[in-house]
Amino acid sequence: MTSVLDRFLRYVQIDTQSDPQSESFPSTAKQRDLSNLLVVELQQLGVADGHLDEHGYVYATIPSNSNKENIPVICFCSHVDTSPDVTGASVKPIVHKNWDGTDIVLPDDTTQVLRIGELNDLDNQIGNDIVTASGTTLLGADNKAGVAEIMAAAEYLMSHPEVKHGAIRILFTPDEEVGRGTEQVDLKKLGAQYGYTVDGEAVGTLEDETFSADGVKITITGVSTHPGYAFGKLENALKIAGDILAALPKDSLSPETTQNKQGFIHPVHMEGIQEQAVLEFIIRDFTDEGLKQHEDVLKGIMNDVLKAYPNSSATMQVKEQYRNMKKVLDQHPQVIANAVEAMKRSGLDAVPRSIRGGTDGSRLSFMGLPCPNIFAGEHAFHSRLEWVSVQDMEKAVEVIVNLCQVWEEEA
Repeated sequence: MTSVLDRFLRYVQIDTQSDPQSESFPSTAKQRDLSNLLVVELQQLGVADGHLDEHGYVYATIPSNSNKENIPVICFCSHVDTSPDVTGASVKPIVHKNWDGTDIVLPDDTTQVLRIGELNDLDNQIGNDIVTASGTTLLGADNKAGVAEIMAAAEYLMSHPEVKHGAIRILFTPDEEVGRGTEQVDLKKLGAQYGYTVDGEAVGTLEDETFSADGVKITITGVSTHPGYAFGKLENALKIAGDILAALPKDSLSPETTQNKQGFIHPVHMEGIQEQAVLEFIIRDFTDEGLKQHEDVLKGIMNDVLKAYPNSSATMQVKEQYRNMKKVLDQHPQVIANAVEAMKRSGLDAVPRSIRGGTDGSRLSFMGLPCPNIFAGEHAFHSRLEWVSVQDMEKAVEVIVNLCQVWEEEA
């Protein structure tokens, strides 16, 4: 069998970075490079219906090998794209075997150093094999660790018929990192009743709650005129945008000043010219009411700034991105209970956790596929310090296989 590490090392060297400014779907064609490879590998495993659809989604089925009827069809899902925040081109993965706990200095940029005490969970990895990039790129463990784990579990199930399970659906999505990962998912075609995204952090974590999320776009129309004759006339849209950003709270409501269940307002993009400028934000909170409050704060700031520019105007558009999946998962307690049991069989105590972010499972849950998030072992994602433990990836494969058996036994 191909190890989960071998798969992972192969996948991360394929550039699949998504692009939030793209109008196409998937947002980058290169995401299909990995998806096409996954289809070939699935078919080589004997997963005959593995295919890539016109939207860039990979669908595949591991058929049931149980005599039981009415076993719920479950789905395992990961995304192939990597974050736009750091380049994913020319990734050079490095395996630090039997790590002894000393600083890991990344060779292509020696200012990038993994140190115990600075990175979560790193102190639990002494003696394990740590995979990093070389210092100039992200690694891509988010979410190619999950992709590799699902593929390794699929190979195990296909080659071990004595492990009884119902029908298992596999879904690999594009564009999760830009909030569009489920836009074109065909749930009828998927045919699953419950799902699990494999896109979590530390070993044993089980995430059943996410942020609720909106995107906000402020479009500012100023008054343009020749700068040589602008006295008393010019109202520069770029300066108005700058004033809005400068008026955001300094000690609250930002990612860098909030934690736990606190939400935030976060500017993510700005562009414009003298006459018109656009500001884009993401708004996050664990409750819909909190989202509305943060959006009201932003609208109030916009209106207050405009008072100094009487001939200018601005509009604020709010677009729903995803909602807290706990609302759905609380109605399907067996989805969490079976995951807890699967981890127990792997020698793990499940660690319930809330995500200060979202997964494809957030949208899938509200689309009709209750879908919590289980650990993939990825850490320091969206950065050049991203890392994953080989032993954690192997444990994730074990949990996926156990989950398939638990659902069969509970049918």
